[in-house]
Parts: sequence; C-alpha cells; structure tokens
Amino acid sequence: MASRRDFLQHGMRLSALGALAPTLILPAGVAQAAPQAAPADLTPPPDLFDAQLLDLDFWVKPRTLSVTRPQSGERATVLYWKDGQMIDSAYEQLCHLLRDVNGRATAPIDPKLLEMLWGTQAFIARYGMTQPLEILSGYRTPASNARLQEQGIPAARKSLHMSGKAADIRISSLNEEVLGGLIRSFRQGGVGYYYRSGPKGGWIHADTGLNRTWKG
Repeated sequence: MASRRDFLQHGMRLSALGALAPTLILPAGVAQAAPQAAPADLTPPPDLFDAQLLDLDFWVKPRTLSVTRPQSGERATVLYWKDGQMIDSAYEQLCHLLRDVNGRATAPIDPKLLEMLWGTQAFIARYGMTQPLEILSGYRTPASNARLQEQGIPAARKSLHMSGKAADIRISSLNEEVLGGLIRSFRQGGVGYYYRSGPKGGWIHADTGLNRTWKG
C-alpha cells in the first residue's frame, strides 16, 4: 500500500500540473453566472451543478472540509490545504475521520479524493448549502470488505476503498441524482449511484479510479 508521503507527493505533482482543477474557457462575451442562494430543500437540476464551470480562483483558495461520520458520531471541520500545500496534521486528522470504523484501522487517503470531496462541498456552498458531508464509508480493510460481501452489501472484490481511494457519501439537501451528477462533472474518477428509500435515502460512491458510472 502506498504511504502517506507517496500520496502527498503524487497529489502535489498533479496539483502543480493543474490536473486536479477542471476549468472551462467560456466563449467571448459569455459571463459566468453569479452564485445564487437556494433553500435547503431545493433539488436543483443536475446541469446547474457543473464543476467544469469553476475558474482557477476556486482551486487556489484554502480548503476546509466539514464531515460527519454517522457510525461513530464524529463531526469535524478541518482546514487541510492552504497556500498551495497540504497541512500534514490536518491530513492525518482526515485520514482518521475516513478510517475503517468497524475494522478500527487507518490508512493514507488519496489527496485527490479529498480534493473531490472538498470541491463538491465548496461548490454547493456557493448556493447556500452548507451541510457537512456524511461519510458512510471511507477506507476499508480487506477483512471489512469481505464481511460486507458476505452480508450481501454492495462491495467490489477489488474495491478502491481498500486503498484509500474511495468514499461513500451523502449530503442531506441533495438527492442521489444531483449529488452524483456534480461529482461526475469533476471527471476525476468513478461514480456509483445507490438509490434507497427511507428518511435518509441512498448515497453516492466516489473514487479516484477510472472514469465510469454505475447504479447499485
């Protein structure tokens, strides 16, 4: 398994190349729409949330990620990236928050995944939606992954959760279609749509593997 240093160096190289900051050059005379506030219960159309519309200024500002873990009851707001650099202590805190709660194990989390999660949260904040990201699953040990399979819970045999490159997430104000559409628009990996009925609904799987989508 790659070390935290490997992940950090890889993430910094990609950031330096601009690989993690999708942008769109708009035609002359076309201005980018100004952010508009939206009620918390509004379900905006997927085409409103397109990460390709973000400009460079969005990607160079400090990055603070607000998350909650329903399984453990933890909640934290972490400033993890500032002045073009990852803050080591904050990175370690996020790795702990995205740990395998059941297997009681922590592993390095791909900085590219953190960037995708932060970008999602920062984007919808521009529309007045400031709820934390619910992390339903982050890193998983091979034993935990196998246990989920035995229980009939969706878990790929070679899941990227086991290498710290995937997270299952939910945001209370967005349904699966809109949240998945936004994450997909970053074009940084796979997106799985898990539709479920009930008060909390389903969730979205986001990873930094190959660009692909599926429904589970």
